[in-house]
Amino acid sequence: MSKKLVLRAAAITAATALVLVGATSSASAHVTVSSPDAKPGGYAKLVFRVPSESDTASTTKLVVTLPKDHPFAHVGAQVKDGWKVVKTTEKLPQPVKVGDVTLSEAITAVTWTAATAVGVPPNDFDEFALSVGKLPEGVDSLNFPAVQTYSDGEVAKWDEIPEDGGEKPKHPAPTLELKKAITPVAATTTESKGGSDTLARVLGGAGLLLGLVGLGLGLRAGRTRKATP
Repeated sequence: MSKKLVLRAAAITAATALVLVGATSSASAHVTVSSPDAKPGGYAKLVFRVPSESDTASTTKLVVTLPKDHPFAHVGAQVKDGWKVVKTTEKLPQPVKVGDVTLSEAITAVTWTAATAVGVPPNDFDEFALSVGKLPEGVDSLNFPAVQTYSDGEVAKWDEIPEDGGEKPKHPAPTLELKKAITPVAATTTESKGGSDTLARVLGGAGLLLGLVGLGLGLRAGRTRKATP
């Protein structure tokens, strides 16, 4: 095969890979939630990342549903220029104790609506934050189903709850993984570290000793060769 044909084939392969990567990235983009400080029993900042998956329409509305089985005693919404925010309060099916407070009603949804059609422009993204607390204890994750509305009327629902061991849903609900408490292991760590340091020193000393022995033997052999007539 000529060099020109090889280069042409490589270019076609690279272009195909870029197209596939682009398609995968576009298909996997969805509303997600993360937190820099979430931990069971504490307060946290929740950040919802919202991409506009359209070439022509902007995201003009976002509705985030909060868990009713683990309601929050406090919900503070980020104030964003150009957006109106509304909190929806509902009566709970039954009272829920959150920390030292017993809730009979709670904020169950937060809605951001763009004041103009600009919103989140096509193929761009924005972030919407909440301050909530207290987070429940004994729970590994929390789901926050979201509904995203575009300026052309299209509605994207991110409300499918992933099942353990099941396939990843096409429209997954934003899910927050809670950090688990870490059991102190200072003593064990110190012992392990001390043992490792001791072993390292022993091996290092042995290596140095062998090196000196080898150097001595080499010098002795050299003197013996010089002394031989």
